[in-house]
Amino acid sequence: QVQLVESGGGSVQAGGSLRLSCLVSGYSRNTMAWFRQAPGKEREGVAVQYTGSGNTYYAESVKGRFTISRDNAKNTVHLQMNSLKPEDTAIYYCAADSLGRADRWSSPMKYNYWGHGAQVTVSS
Repeated sequence: QVQLVESGGGSVQAGGSLRLSCLVSGYSRNTMAWFRQAPGKEREGVAVQYTGSGNTYYAESVKGRFTISRDNAKNTVHLQMNSLKPEDTAIYYCAADSLGRADRWSSPMKYNYWGHGAQVTVSS
């Protein structure tokens, strides 16, 4: 079993920064990702870090602004978000793939564990 608990959400003005954290308990060798879902929209993949290789990938909309990282000593995955825009407003979810599924990293189907989400609101 894997449990994921997000923290660090909040409200910020456009151009500001926030850092989300996801505390991982249970099996730790997961591919970890962040997703977000805005009202009325589908859940979209924001960033992923593959276990093993450590390779990272980002959605085009956040490239150069967001960074995913992992602190193995603290079993925590972070999402550093800089230069935030109002369109980044969403609930952000941490997700874990413990099975090595072959789906695209940005597909929610790849992940078998999810956190409850953290609200991020960016005002103009």
